[in-house]
Amino acid sequence: MAIKTDYHTHSSYSGDSKEPMENMIKAAIDKGLDIICFTEHNDFDYPVTEVDPEGKFLLNVDSYLYDLLLLKNKYADRINVLFGIELGLQPSCKRENAILAKSHEFDFVIASSHIVNGKDPYYPAFYEGRSDAEAYMEYFESELENINKFDNFDVYGHLDYVVRYGKNKYAEYDYSKFADIFDEILKALIEKEKGIELNTAGLRKGINAIHPRIEVLKRYKELGGEIITVGSDAHKAEDVGAGLDTAEQILKDCGFKYYTIFDKRSPEYIKL
Repeated sequence: MAIKTDYHTHSSYSGDSKEPMENMIKAAIDKGLDIICFTEHNDFDYPVTEVDPEGKFLLNVDSYLYDLLLLKNKYADRINVLFGIELGLQPSCKRENAILAKSHEFDFVIASSHIVNGKDPYYPAFYEGRSDAEAYMEYFESELENINKFDNFDVYGHLDYVVRYGKNKYAEYDYSKFADIFDEILKALIEKEKGIELNTAGLRKGINAIHPRIEVLKRYKELGGEIITVGSDAHKAEDVGAGLDTAEQILKDCGFKYYTIFDKRSPEYIKL
C-alpha cells in the first residue's frame, strides 16, 4: 500500500462522532498508517432541529488542540498526528469562517458544503418536491458560489457528497448532465491553487463509489489539477484508513502520479 495517510477523520470533537481521539490514533497505528490528520467539523449557521441542537457543529478548537497535542506527543514515535479542520461553507458565514481559519496554526483545512440554502442534504427534506438531478444541481451551484467567495482552505471536500443521500442515489447522476458545472468548479479551484480530495466514505455508505466520482477526478487531472488528498471521512475507529488501497488504484487509473499531504498548510507531493 503506497498511501499510508488519512487526511479526513473525525473524533468526538465533531458533533456527529462519539469516538475518542485516542481510539482513532490507535486504529491508524494498527493499520500501518504514517499520518492521521484530524479534520473536526465546524459549521456556523447550522439549522437547529430536534435532532440537531444549537451549537452541535461548533468546534471548541482550544480543547481539541489541547488533547491533540497531548496525544501527538504520546504517539510521536509511532505516527504523526496532525491538526486539521473541516469548515462548512455558506455565504452567510464567510466572515466567521475566515476568522476561524486564521485563528490557529492548522496543518490542513478542508472546505465542504453541508448546508445549502438552509437545508442539509443529509435529510430527505432537501430532495422533496423535485427530482434528484435538480437537488444535485442546486448543491453543485452552491459549491461554486462558496469557492468564488472564500479562499482560506486547502482542498474542497467530497464534491458530490449530495449524491450519497439522494432518493435514488446514482440513478439521476449522469456525469454528462453536470459536466459544465463541474468544469466551472474545477477551473475555479485550479485558478485559486486549491485541491480536491478523494473521499472513500461512499464505498461503505451504500453507494459503492468514491467522492467525487471517477469522471470528475479524470477531468480535474485533464484541466491541470494536481493537488489531491485522500481521506476516509472516518467517524469511528474501525473506519480509519478504509479504502486507501482502492483510492490508490483509482488515482493511478486516472493518470495521477502523486497524491498530496499537508503540514502547516504546505503541500507535499508523494509518489504513488
